[in-house]
Amino acid sequence: RMEGQGSYTLPTGTEYRGALKDGMFHGEGELLFPNGGRYRAIWHRGVPTQGKYTFADGLEYKDKKWHYCDGYDRRFYTEICSGLKPAGISQLTNLDPPRKIPEGCYDCGDGFYNPETRVIVDYKFRFLRNADDDEHEWIIRTCRKAWDETTDHKAKP
Repeated sequence: RMEGQGSYTLPTGTEYRGALKDGMFHGEGELLFPNGGRYRAIWHRGVPTQGKYTFADGLEYKDKKWHYCDGYDRRFYTEICSGLKPAGISQLTNLDPPRKIPEGCYDCGDGFYNPETRVIVDYKFRFLRNADDDEHEWIIRTCRKAWDETTDHKAKP
């Protein structure tokens, strides 16, 4: 079994780097997620006892007093760090410019969702999972969709 310092890559592409004991995460270590996020923790026999998650853009998750993108402050983290854009120029996602969504698909946060096949792929178009009914409804209701029709400017008569 694995012992000491090392790294282990899970089938999902998530990588663990840190201390191992008896084949389990044990001591200081971090999980590096394919989306760029990371979770640093103190592990005890494979279970984190304390830890901190940092999103790919550097935003640290806070368990208490979380104010990011809540009902009171809807700014994205990049807007908090860099300021708001001028009036009339919208920032649709934390990424600026936002990812181009394939036609007929939705950007569901960790990849693209095709409602016809009900398949979610990561941003490099690798299979992640099939959406169940609840996730399908949530994505359709809340996520940003690629434009499926063109709109042209029509001059006033």
